[in-house]
Amino acid sequence: MRTWILSLLVLLSGCAQMAPTLSESKVSALLNDAAFAPPARPADASGLFDLSPAMRQHVHSPQFRETLREHGAVRGLLQALYDRRALQLDYDASHTGTAAETYAARKGNCLSLVIMTAAFARELGMTVRFQDVQVDSTWNREGALYLISSHVNLSLAPRAPRFDDPDAAALTVDFIPSIGASHYRVRTLDKTDIIALYMNNRAAEELVGGRHTDAYWWARAALLTKPTLAMAWNTLAVVYERSGHKLLAEQVYRTAFEREPDSLVVMQNLARLLAENGKTGEAEALKQRVARLYPAPPYHYFNQGMAAYQAGDFTGARALFAREVARAPYNDEFHFWLGVASLQLGQMSAAEKQLVLARDTSVRLDARARYSAKLAHLRSVAAGSRRH
Repeated sequence: MRTWILSLLVLLSGCAQMAPTLSESKVSALLNDAAFAPPARPADASGLFDLSPAMRQHVHSPQFRETLREHGAVRGLLQALYDRRALQLDYDASHTGTAAETYAARKGNCLSLVIMTAAFARELGMTVRFQDVQVDSTWNREGALYLISSHVNLSLAPRAPRFDDPDAAALTVDFIPSIGASHYRVRTLDKTDIIALYMNNRAAEELVGGRHTDAYWWARAALLTKPTLAMAWNTLAVVYERSGHKLLAEQVYRTAFEREPDSLVVMQNLARLLAENGKTGEAEALKQRVARLYPAPPYHYFNQGMAAYQAGDFTGARALFAREVARAPYNDEFHFWLGVASLQLGQMSAAEKQLVLARDTSVRLDARARYSAKLAHLRSVAAGSRRH
């Protein structure tokens, strides 16, 4: 199966690397508006942080104001938004929404929650700082697409104190506490960075849904907003490649490669496309470089485990899945297949444990529902066996 790798901000956000600036003419030269029909909806983020009437009513309600008085401005805002007895927001990585969309849906991914929280905080006169957290990227799959995510959070302080003042009452808000982001270095992002990351996310989500035209317009908007955003160049190249514009895709991958010369994402995408475009020597050289830099890339042991599983070697598959889980403990797919292999070996308790972990580490509501159903079935079967 042919695969593409996208830099997608589902849980997290990537940071731009130090690289030469791109002129407006170079960006324009790599865009091909004529190849795509107009989008179903404009790729526009002008209302990204706008409060809806319902949000404005909520933030100025007596109950909300009482929470702020009781807990203080910053902690009160978080209490009012994220306490399970309040809005009852769910985490769902399947869609990146505006502040108003996230509020209305009562669910969102990490970037959506950052955007919504920032919108409320600014309405209350707080100072908001967006932060890129220097953690290892997380990999997940959606069909033929591998999705890569890194991490973003935000810091809030009441009534605009100086962030370089050690006495300022700033609080870092992180929606993935298991990462332990407080122990990592951070880089400040501006509002333009967040807008471009949102647009790149939307492009990637349209690609996952097979809507290449809309994906193009979102990727285009991300690059026009932030030409230095390397992940958006990779996304645009994937759009071109999946739309049949392989030579243009190659040019764009090369631009992404110039910006991130050691990126596994870009190198693997470019190497595969170079081979398809008949440039076998250059493709092989790039593959060798990948092998030197990344001898066991993400999904390496998992793919070996799937081959072993399909060959009926469940013991070998279980060992390989366990190796992948050990280095990527927050990937639900790895836990699920480790559980399935354990089940094939008759290890019911181990299988149940991995299904629980798959459910608890999943970032999608639909996946959590599937894992819960499989877990309930496994427990039902186990209970029936005990009765007999």
